[in-house]
Amino acid sequence: MERLIFTSESVTEGHPDKICDFIADKILDEYLKVDKYAKVACEVIVTENIIYVFGETSSKCIIDIENIVKCAIQEIGYDQTDLFNEENIKVYFKMNNQSEDISLGVKNDEGAGDQGMMFGFACNETPEYMPAPIILAHRLTKRLTECRKNRIVDFLKPDGKAQVSVEYNQNNKILRIDNVIVSTQHKEDVSLEEIRSFVIEHVIKKVIPKELLDENTKYYINPTGRFVIGGPYADSGLTGRKIIVDTYGGFARHGGGAFSGKDPSKVDRSAAYMARYIAKNIVATGLISRVEVGLSYAIGISEPTSITINSFGKKFDHGLINNEDMIKMIKEIFPLKPKEIIEYFKMREIKYSEFTNYGHMGKDSLPWEQLDSVSKIKQYFTKEKGMIFIN
Repeated sequence: MERLIFTSESVTEGHPDKICDFIADKILDEYLKVDKYAKVACEVIVTENIIYVFGETSSKCIIDIENIVKCAIQEIGYDQTDLFNEENIKVYFKMNNQSEDISLGVKNDEGAGDQGMMFGFACNETPEYMPAPIILAHRLTKRLTECRKNRIVDFLKPDGKAQVSVEYNQNNKILRIDNVIVSTQHKEDVSLEEIRSFVIEHVIKKVIPKELLDENTKYYINPTGRFVIGGPYADSGLTGRKIIVDTYGGFARHGGGAFSGKDPSKVDRSAAYMARYIAKNIVATGLISRVEVGLSYAIGISEPTSITINSFGKKFDHGLINNEDMIKMIKEIFPLKPKEIIEYFKMREIKYSEFTNYGHMGKDSLPWEQLDSVSKIKQYFTKEKGMIFIN
């Protein structure tokens, strides 16, 4: 029997790239708090103790960027015991006015803030309608952070990452976990044996279902044997470098646009969330076990320039519905114009920094994760195709 091993990774909030994402979203939140209709595109770079913040905004409000940066670092958990902390960093920033040529196309959120293609994905293999590898990797990194912030042990530091390899059979059924990798920054005076024992017993086995772990599952804990120097002193960071961590762990395509630091007029963010919402509600009807929805836009144009459906070689409900039927349904039921998406998800009232870490998809509290359009899809196909859905 043919089997597949698929791997996804997650990173902790102290990872250099995620530090940048978090700061960018904190700055975005502050702009939107002061000016609900601000247009913001914020980028962040960090290396050693230097942080650069730059980008564009249409807002006239003035915010204290340096203070936001320092508070973000403190919230992540870097302190005086770290080379990188809020006291010794240097912050350089320059937020320019948004180009008048761009603002012509996005006035009042009517047009898309840029061209691009966005993909949303959902599958029925987990309660979150997400691929198991990325969900399990997020659980590991989130657990590492919980153990650190709750001081279950005192040797964990903010930087870290995890990787999970899930084995599937030919019918895409999860069989087992083939291997788990966890790398966590730590204090210098702790042994690898102590770290390994703690991570296996109090991190991995706490969040990964025991029926998926067996005697052949391999554990790699801090594979180099040492991870004392971490954060921006070990590696530079940049916004938007963890887009696969933010979405589906490589299980589905990604248009390339990052999320953090961008206000919702940027379809890189808003349309990606809508594509996920559509995909999740389609799978929740039972019509298909996994689906990918693609939306593309042109700057200044409100309607999508294309809509695509990928059902991975499977037929919707045994062939009663084809891709054209599904696209027609999407156009009729779901809001697809940037302004409609923003209003539907109330995206100018969201605190984006609250979900910068551990994935932008798969969290029940987020508006694009709700299953409130399942009944609409069923009603549509009942009317159009005479289908009967059994709950």
